[in-house]
Amino acid sequence: AGAETVKRAVQLDVACRFQESLVCYQEGIDLLLQVVKATTDEAKKHRYRQKISEYMTRAEDIKKHIEKEKQETYFLSDGKYHKQIRIEENATGFGYEKLFHEYLTEIVSEVWVEDPYIRQVHQASRYLLYNFLRFCEMLVKGPCKVKTIHLLTSCDEGSGRSQQMTALEEIKQSLSNYGVTLNIDFSSSIHDREIRFNNGWMIKIGRGLDYFKKPQGRFGIGYCDFDLRPCHETTVDVFHTKHTKKM
Repeated sequence: AGAETVKRAVQLDVACRFQESLVCYQEGIDLLLQVVKATTDEAKKHRYRQKISEYMTRAEDIKKHIEKEKQETYFLSDGKYHKQIRIEENATGFGYEKLFHEYLTEIVSEVWVEDPYIRQVHQASRYLLYNFLRFCEMLVKGPCKVKTIHLLTSCDEGSGRSQQMTALEEIKQSLSNYGVTLNIDFSSSIHDREIRFNNGWMIKIGRGLDYFKKPQGRFGIGYCDFDLRPCHETTVDVFHTKHTKKM
């Protein structure tokens, strides 16, 4: 019964039905603790305790997320759930951590990135694959516990196709060392740029991840730290899926 209850909790968790998932996690953990007490096999006890610890950690993350949502209810119900950030030409201080940190809560385990131009290492003023890599590094550092990243982009039709595939495969292999799966899909018709987190937040950036200007040199300030990198002018729109309608 405990295993079935926890299995249901995981299903609800994946479906973003966090309140119901928390209840199932709590019930399942209680049932599994009773099993541990009744088990005499020390090896089985150890395995049960490991799984219970994992479920308790996840349940605590969900609980924090629910509490944060309650605190934000007034802000959202006041009709201000559409937040717009205007990044001015040459502005600094808009590194990925600064831009996304308030939406990357502990509950985030899955991320979707849709951007048609994650395909060339070097263009006239773009380092798009490096930007995507930097975005992935931010996700790995937390505080979220991302397990899966979905990338939808276009396939480079020119001489850079082999370089694109090699770079994406290298990023994929590197992420796997941190327990993160990168799923890559290509579309010839993709146009919009959008980033979604499985806690419901959706961010649309006019230039996608490519809003930074080309660094002046490999040893110039801002080359490594994106907070110090001048930006192109762009607009960032933030929504929450529970306040949007699908057409």
